Amino acid sequence: MKRILQISAVTTLLAASAFAVGQTSGYTGPSTGKAAPAAQAGYTGPSSVPLMKAKDLLDKGKDDQVARLQGKIVSHKGGEDYEFADASGKITVEIDAEHFPAGVTIDQNTVVELTGEFDKETFGDSTFEVKGLKVVGK
Repeated sequence: MKRILQISAVTTLLAASAFAVGQTSGYTGPSTGKAAPAAQAGYTGPSSVPLMKAKDLLDKGKDDQVARLQGKIVSHKGGEDYEFADASGKITVEIDAEHFPAGVTIDQNTVVELTGEFDKETFGDSTFEVKGLKVVGK
């Protein structure tokens, strides 16, 4: 039984790797880590979630606050971590591969709108967990 579970786990990992290699979209700008594969797009219509600046969110944001940011993903820090910048400053954002629109290439010059939840940390760096990403322009 243990052997079957091991074989199943290896098979799943190989299938996931083959899928990841076959992806052609997602973030393609500067990177200090391994790139994440792209996934399906979701809702891209209007939102009642407030549009904020990175600096305002870092200075005044509350833990678990829902917000929107508009700017550029300027670099990939590794894994799901990216550096996002707007006119006010920079913030680390966490983006799961599934939030990158399928078939769309995003680099450091692409203007995006991120919707998500602010993770305010008492000690260490606060981050923005992305729940939605849409391309606004180049």
